[in-house]
Amino acid sequence: MAAASSYSIVEASAKFGLRRSTTPSYSRFSDRRSVRMQVSLHGNGNTTTNRNFSLRNSEEAFNISMDLMPGGVNSPVRAFKSVGGQPIVIDSVKGSRMWDIDGNEYIDYVGSWGPAIIGHAHDKVLAALAETMKKGTSFGAPCLLENVLAEMVISAVPSIEMVRFVNSGTEACMGALRLARAFTGKQKIIKFEGCYHGHADPFLVQAGSGVATLGLPDSPGVPKETTADTLTAPYNDFLAIEKLFEKHKGDIAAVILEPVVGNSGFIVPKLEFLDGLRKITNENSALLIFDEVMTGFRLSYGGAQEYFGIIPDLTTLGKIIGGGLPVGAYGGRRDIMEMVAPAGPMYQAGTLSGNPLAMAAGIQTLKLIKKPGTYEYLDKITGELVQGILEVGKRAGHSMCGGHVNGMFGFFFTEGPVCNFADAKKSDAAKFARFYWGMLEQGVYFAPSQFEAGFTSLAHSTEDIKMTIAAAERVLRQI
Repeated sequence: MAAASSYSIVEASAKFGLRRSTTPSYSRFSDRRSVRMQVSLHGNGNTTTNRNFSLRNSEEAFNISMDLMPGGVNSPVRAFKSVGGQPIVIDSVKGSRMWDIDGNEYIDYVGSWGPAIIGHAHDKVLAALAETMKKGTSFGAPCLLENVLAEMVISAVPSIEMVRFVNSGTEACMGALRLARAFTGKQKIIKFEGCYHGHADPFLVQAGSGVATLGLPDSPGVPKETTADTLTAPYNDFLAIEKLFEKHKGDIAAVILEPVVGNSGFIVPKLEFLDGLRKITNENSALLIFDEVMTGFRLSYGGAQEYFGIIPDLTTLGKIIGGGLPVGAYGGRRDIMEMVAPAGPMYQAGTLSGNPLAMAAGIQTLKLIKKPGTYEYLDKITGELVQGILEVGKRAGHSMCGGHVNGMFGFFFTEGPVCNFADAKKSDAAKFARFYWGMLEQGVYFAPSQFEAGFTSLAHSTEDIKMTIAAAERVLRQI
């Protein structure tokens, strides 16, 4: 796929007033840091090349960015460490498509890592933002839009009786953890191997996602004392949870999990596992926290808790509720939430929390996905996508498994089943990297890591799905 035009990094620099010479010099970059995009699809030095596919401008931009930002990016998984090569630099998005600065067009299954459930740059969201901006971009004071979005969230999510808006999923999980400890008077938490709850210190233990992509066991700079009260267990292993509650009886404040894992690939829970977590937390006066930053409003309008019928005590949200703008939220039972300042003693604050732009985009997005047929359509197209890729993969002789829940999906290059992070790590990551680059050249953009879920949107068409499956068949025959 190709866009009508592209521009060089020189033109981009001029457009945004960057102080760069008209002939960028890379003399300050070592060979190690000057990245080129040549990835073998066969693993034997031969490459399959789309002659119309070039990343020259992305290469130039990324080599400059490495001198400006750590690793050249502002979030680690974007650096393509898991798949090799260098990242593409995006110029624009619309609907189900995205275009890079070389003019390459892609069908996008990342969706800004989940927020774009109605498609990128929806006209109604853009119109709402334009109208809101006439009044200002940030007040640092209450605004009516906060009330509107809060009422929508509370009416939709079964566990939420009160909500606090923040600016990211990490912030939301930090707030929920502090609140759980304040409410219960206990310190220890249980999280699951491969589940990612943001980059706050207590959660960077067996954290999956970007940590898995980079091959880091944890993160330097996290004091041992900070994680001493973080207990871990394999996902879907209820016996391990029973043992932890027995060993630390009376000390566990909360269990936090992704109700469907998206940060070590796509992994669904066993229903008896979720049911067991609800019962054991109740029996031990601990809180159950669902991290629905990814699954909230994506698996159903009421999130994973509505989909599975398991109601937690606290819920964290993000992504979709901001309609593509930075946002997060945590909420739950009224008696718990009333501990949050200024209603109660547990302190948490934020300069841009509840800012009018994020609220406006979130309101329009939730209005659009509340319409009848939304989740039936997402289920249909995502099911066709995953089933199609698995079928052509197996016909080509690959061991593969995968699945979906409405607009969230994933697949692994292993026979499966994949029930936890240890299973996910059995996937052939080198093969995934070859598949990834082959699909990129065919005009399909998946997450650049085996350990990330994928997302569809209402903007994806049946034709998009057919084109993706056809591209997958061509690539899977070659790798």
